[in-house]
Formats: sequence, C-alpha cells, structure tokens
Amino acid sequence: MKFFIDTANLEQIREAHDLGVLDGVTTNPSLMAKEGIKGIKNQQKHYVEICNIVQADVSAEVIATDYEGMIREGMELAALNPHIVVKVPCIADGIKAIHYFSEKGIRTNCTLVFSVGQALLAAKAGATYVSPFVGRLDDICEDGVALVAAIVRMYRFYDYKTQVLAASIRHTKHIIECVDAGADVATCPLSAIKGLLNHPLTDSGLQKFLEDYKKVNG
Repeated sequence: MKFFIDTANLEQIREAHDLGVLDGVTTNPSLMAKEGIKGIKNQQKHYVEICNIVQADVSAEVIATDYEGMIREGMELAALNPHIVVKVPCIADGIKAIHYFSEKGIRTNCTLVFSVGQALLAAKAGATYVSPFVGRLDDICEDGVALVAAIVRMYRFYDYKTQVLAASIRHTKHIIECVDAGADVATCPLSAIKGLLNHPLTDSGLQKFLEDYKKVNG
C-alpha cells in the first residue's frame, strides 16, 4: 500500500520523506489555511515546493464548484508541475470535469466520496484516485473502512483502474484496517504513520539487548 501524507506543512512532509516511506502528498484548502498560506499565487508556489520535496504525486484541490471554474483552475494547477494531481469534489460538475481531465491526460483525485455509487461514477469518468473519507463516516456512526472495502471489491470485480485512496485517516488503527480492506493508498497525518513503529515488545527487546551488550562490553 502507498503512503501519502495529508498536510501542507513542509517540515512534516520532509520528515515523512526522510523516513523513506512516502509515496505522495494530499492537501486541501483547510490544510493550506492551517499553514497560513494566503492567495492563489502563494498557494501555487507552495504546491511547487511540495513537489520539489517528494518528487511524487501531490493532490492539489480546485476551489471552484462549477464546471468551467474547475476546468480553469485544474488546468492551472496541472501546469505547475508534472507531479500535480488535480483534486476535484464528487459533485455532478466535478464528475464532468474529471472526464474532461481524463481525456486530456491530466490525473485526478475525486474527493469527498462517501458512497459506492459516487466511487462508481468517479471511476467511470476516469479518475486516477478516489478518496473515501473514513474518519468523517466514523464520526456519524457509519463504517468508513467498510466503505473502502466495498469500493475495492467493486473496482476489482469490474477491473476499474482507479486507485482507492483512503482519506480522513485519524489514527494508526485506521491504517491497519485499510490495509486489510485492500486500499491502494492511505493518506495520513504524520503521527499515524509514525505510530506504526510503536510496539512495547520492540522497546523492551531493544532495552534488553542494550543491557546485555553493556554487561559483556562494559
């Protein structure tokens, strides 16, 4: 499974990249705002900086909600760097825009997906990635991981090439559950990725090795 980091924070991106496990980055307007990045030009510059760090897929989201606006913004984003994947919301004009971008050879990430039906339309339109939001479904007492698994089954049954990108990952357990569900990608906060390292037996085992080494070697 691929690991993307879900942030616009350059230091966190560098740290994940330096681990040697990072396959890409996802961002959104909320994450840009969290970093205090204001203005279209500054945001575009920030996307380029991210691309220069990871040299891998970077999802950059359109702000427009109408077809013409999505096309205009998406074309501008795609022109910034070859690694840019245009992130488009799963609404009617978004599906139309994904089809347009697919015809132009521009990769897309269909975001805000909460049902198998939405994922089906995104795949038929030619989306590169589809992003079911695990945590937000869990927040309203639905099963986000079950949706990921259902989309994976559908895509494999019908041989759709769209990759399932599990989004809104809240913690390390979500990652493990998405692995079991067969997700192609999980986009996570850095804390969730680093959480995969944690196990008490690793800590106690390392401590014992060091203690034994000290006994023998002083």
